[in-house]
Amino acid sequence: MGCARDLARATAQNGRVREAVTAARRIVVKVGSSSLTTAAGGLDTGRVDNLTGVLAGLVADGREVVLVSSGAIAAGLAPLGLARRPRDLATQQAAASVGQGLLIGHYAASFARHGLTVGQVLLTVDDVTRRAHYRNAFRTLRKLLDLRAVPIVNENDTVATDEIRFGDNDRLAALVAALVDADLLVLLSDVDALYTGDPTRPGTTRITDVHSEADLAGIAIGRAGKAGVGTGGMVTKVEAARIATGASIPVVLTGAPLAAAALAGEPVGTLFHPVPQRPAARLFWLAHATSPRGRLHLDSGAVQAVVARRKSLLPAGITAVDGAFTAGDPVDLVDDSGAPVARGLVNYDAVELPALLGRSTVELAAALGPAYEREVVHRDDLVLL
Repeated sequence: MGCARDLARATAQNGRVREAVTAARRIVVKVGSSSLTTAAGGLDTGRVDNLTGVLAGLVADGREVVLVSSGAIAAGLAPLGLARRPRDLATQQAAASVGQGLLIGHYAASFARHGLTVGQVLLTVDDVTRRAHYRNAFRTLRKLLDLRAVPIVNENDTVATDEIRFGDNDRLAALVAALVDADLLVLLSDVDALYTGDPTRPGTTRITDVHSEADLAGIAIGRAGKAGVGTGGMVTKVEAARIATGASIPVVLTGAPLAAAALAGEPVGTLFHPVPQRPAARLFWLAHATSPRGRLHLDSGAVQAVVARRKSLLPAGITAVDGAFTAGDPVDLVDDSGAPVARGLVNYDAVELPALLGRSTVELAAALGPAYEREVVHRDDLVLL
């Protein structure tokens, strides 16, 4: 497997073939519902077979492949006589329970024609946001790859709730790419690239490379939830690219029919270039794989200390507390306008903190005992947003 530094250097080179792609040994590929299903909502077996053929070729070339596949709910629509994706959660879960079997069954049969075995991995938000579950998910995926199987990952829509779900598989794919220490993430969609605006309108141009946030300035990305039978949109794909590139993983965004060309390193779609250095796994997990259980409101001095001087957060700098959390939970640290500036693991329960606000640790230790001399959030458990 190529190291992150080699891949970052490769993406900086100009050439017809993207060496960051051809050098990648462990690849996560995400495909959306609209790229796998017919207009009526059933599986398009030809599209599925085309994709598995491309991925089987990668495995035959000695590369490791993890497939993050949407399509369970969409595949269940036609068998249940549903004309469109349902809005209520119970019917979505029913469609997923029918469609998931159809989807993985066809993948298994299609990959078997290439001599490959697949392993189904259904994840919930808890599996990547809770540290113990995160490690378990990694071990499962790693063992499947060691056994030369192709992991096929999807959100477990049959048990996910509105409050606890990814909502789209783009973010899931980015987190899985970081989880397995991938060299490349490929997002396959029904749009062939990122454009400066609506690609159906005259004057709109394809963006071939994104090196930083500056390259996205002024671009009308749109909003999530406009992908027909899917739940994603261009905004979710760009956000997934931000997550993955922040973990030093290059990302190619293109259309599913261009999968073979994209994975061969041809300059199709849009290449998002990674940051040169991969962050510590713990801090990446804290920034991108956790959901805050509450908020701590900071005064301007505390914001300056945490953001500019990278100090721990002390009770004296907190003005208010929101949420119901316990010690060890992730919380957002927000400024006086309510904007999150950092996320960290809190050392106190929510019910303890109001009595501590605005007081120094020395004062608290004298009044309540040495246990209260600790930081609210230690700098080693804190990541800037």
